[in-house]
Amino acid sequence: MTLEKGLGGIVTAAFIGITAAATALAQDAPTLIYSDTVAAADPRSAVLDEGFAGCLGAAFDFTPYHGATLVKQGTELTAMQRGNLDMANLAIFDFYNQVPEASILGTAYLFRDVDHMRKVYDSDVLDGLVATMEDKTGIKILAWPYIGTRHVNIRGDKTIMTPADLAGIKLRMPGGEGWQFLGEALGANPTPLAFTEVYTALQTGAIDGQDNPLPTDKSMKFYEVTDQIVLTGHRMSNNVFAVSRSKWDSLTADQQQTLQGCADQFENDMAEFVLTQEEELRSFFEDEGLKVYEPDTAAFRDHVLGVYKTSKFSDDWPEGLLEQINGL
Repeated sequence: MTLEKGLGGIVTAAFIGITAAATALAQDAPTLIYSDTVAAADPRSAVLDEGFAGCLGAAFDFTPYHGATLVKQGTELTAMQRGNLDMANLAIFDFYNQVPEASILGTAYLFRDVDHMRKVYDSDVLDGLVATMEDKTGIKILAWPYIGTRHVNIRGDKTIMTPADLAGIKLRMPGGEGWQFLGEALGANPTPLAFTEVYTALQTGAIDGQDNPLPTDKSMKFYEVTDQIVLTGHRMSNNVFAVSRSKWDSLTADQQQTLQGCADQFENDMAEFVLTQEEELRSFFEDEGLKVYEPDTAAFRDHVLGVYKTSKFSDDWPEGLLEQINGL
């Protein structure tokens, strides 16, 4: 056997071995089917598709579905429980029917600012509530990505300074009792509507306004069909980035560590992206012709918290948790 033929055989065998190993690795990679209401064209989706998916690499077969194209908004948790979905970025109000005590995290003006919100989630004051959420729903909470502070965005030129000024305003809110109550607490007439239908409803006048973080207002082009943004700052919103418990339990310890580490990085990346956007977007909307202004925030905060504290929702809050949150 010549040296050339010998080396050729070794190279061929090595190539075959590497290819077989790569194929085996791909076959062994757990699948992760993910659903989100955010549109694929939204820049936040790139944080997921490039950052989170890139972090997972070949260790997982990650397939995201954006714009509620796979699972209808508000039904993701049920889909995960039924084994039809592995992961989702859930809204806190999705938990209300199964974990009423979780509604405290959806309370408007719960956090003083983003730093306070981050301090709360980084502390241990929520450990008991998180354990309850996971036990009752059969999910594993991986992270709490910040998606922005919600403000009121409406048509027309009526100045909104207090909750009383929102009387009669048809304000789109996501479906679900918790979301609808939030709209009422703000002083508006809440109207349930799917996220994907909001632009057309604003355009036709079926609704008078909607509430979302500034990056969402831009990515969904709501500024094209509204006239003003009232910086109510009523909810510093973060989602529940979660995986089904059955999927989590099927992973090896190394795979769990990888998934958790990538989720932690996704939380950090999303916060950085959204905070940068929020700093820059006021001037963008003003350049587009929208009126952007601060209302009497104290009036909104006092009114909204007063409504919450006398509602059935506060009856479900874990005893003493509000005081612990306020104390941080």
